[in-house]
Amino acid sequence: MPLKVVTRSVEETRALGEQLGRDVFRPGDVIVLSGELGTGKTALAQGVGRGLEVDAPVVSPTFTLVREYQGATARLCHVDLYRLERIQELHELGIEEQLEESVTLIEWGEVAGTALPSDRLEVRMAAGAGPDERIIELVLLGESWRRRSRRLAEIVEGFAPDEDHRTPEDGG
Repeated sequence: MPLKVVTRSVEETRALGEQLGRDVFRPGDVIVLSGELGTGKTALAQGVGRGLEVDAPVVSPTFTLVREYQGATARLCHVDLYRLERIQELHELGIEEQLEESVTLIEWGEVAGTALPSDRLEVRMAAGAGPDERIIELVLLGESWRRRSRRLAEIVEGFAPDEDHRTPEDGG
């Protein structure tokens, strides 16, 4: 069952990313960020960068496909597959070499399908009721993520719970 959190501002989405980057993510982790354009994937990535103590601004890698940052605690590899036309391009980017030594965030990773490691965290983002509200689900896939489920749940619980919130698809 996914962990669910609702953030109510861009800064709150960044704060969630910062806490995940600081307290949970470690080199070798693959995090897939999915959601429509404008749902906060880059804001979450910026927060992860803060949590890893990256000095440079974290920006969307849409046109470069991959951006790498050195943080004080780990390297961040930020990948955007939105413009990827063939799965073969993923291999050509050399991402496999980055996976072991970086925290790897992959925006639009759902297009990579089975090319992704089975042990990963999927972060599904959707617009909420307000202009900056985001509904974020954390789906833990693999043993390494299940071992961190308690800490992830604590982080999620630290944000304002909204049990009655429904996504637009739910009719609410």
